[in-house]
Amino acid sequence: MNELCMIIKETVQPNFRNIRTSIQTYDRDALCVGAPCWRWAYHALHSADKWFINPFVYEEPAFHQDGMDNPDNPTDVVLSDEDLLNYLDEIEKKTLSYLDSLTDDMLYEKPENCIYTRMELVLRQYRHLSFHTGMLNGQTAVSTGEFPVWVSDMYKFVDDGILVGRYRK
Repeated sequence: MNELCMIIKETVQPNFRNIRTSIQTYDRDALCVGAPCWRWAYHALHSADKWFINPFVYEEPAFHQDGMDNPDNPTDVVLSDEDLLNYLDEIEKKTLSYLDSLTDDMLYEKPENCIYTRMELVLRQYRHLSFHTGMLNGQTAVSTGEFPVWVSDMYKFVDDGILVGRYRK
């Protein structure tokens, strides 16, 4: 049975949509706690990539420099918003494929070399991704006076190109 896995899949898709909207609407160079917002976006994406499935058996993306996932660390790499959105596409595809490979019973298991169950990893990433999406959206709201669109259910979402100023169920 995969009822829980399907619920996770249906509810993680809006999370990815929401951070996508954040990246499409934020001021990438605005400082947030001393680091440009694009670094916070990368931090959130990298965490979803690394921690959603198994952080202890993970291969860094080719463009990653050691410590780059921490916005406080200097880096020579500068990712464009297009780079971030392409990385998000890869993460979403990888995550949804992973969820398709699971059974509900597997959510109670710990992946190889991991101290957390698969369910704990999922819940931690929901929390982390939502936190940073909200942080980026707060920056956008302060600078523009409007909130980016927030999607709750993907099946109700209509991509009409309007990214700010309303809540989309």
